[in-house]
Amino acid sequence: MKLMIASDLHGSAYHVNELMEALRREQPDKLLLLGDLLYHGPRNPLPRDYDCMAVAERLNACRDMILAVRGNCDSEVDQMVLQFPMMADYALVRWNGLTLYATHGHIWNEERLPPMCPGTVLLNGHFHLPACRVHEDYLYLNPGSASIPKDDSVGGYLMLEERTFSWRHMTGQTWKKHTVS
Repeated sequence: MKLMIASDLHGSAYHVNELMEALRREQPDKLLLLGDLLYHGPRNPLPRDYDCMAVAERLNACRDMILAVRGNCDSEVDQMVLQFPMMADYALVRWNGLTLYATHGHIWNEERLPPMCPGTVLLNGHFHLPACRVHEDYLYLNPGSASIPKDDSVGGYLMLEERTFSWRHMTGQTWKKHTVS
């Protein structure tokens, strides 16, 4: 089973089109979105081809395969145009024997841990920086931002196949891997 994980789309039709092409190429079983889907937020620049309604249409077209959580830039108004639930602050997902605590990162993150069992994989976006840090009781992962990467990182997504996480550029090129034993 394959899980694609992306975060911080921020209404960029250009980058969502890239993500949809990656989705077609990767053929995952599910797409996990870690928030900040439609709105760019007051602290971010407008992303390339900012078009919230086009992003909503593209995401709605694959709604049956999406699992999503709310980001700090997401609101009830966004939920009105999206045809899949995205207002929960977190989701607990069991995948290939792993427990994934998926959240955006503005409430729960590496510095403010959620209540979770040892061995959990904490997934969040929010910071727009890809990350992989092994802690004593949990693994912290961030896919980075699909549309507004920071600190010279590149926009992309994260793939989970079996028990291996792969950070990929929108072209599909893998640049980092981490296997959970």
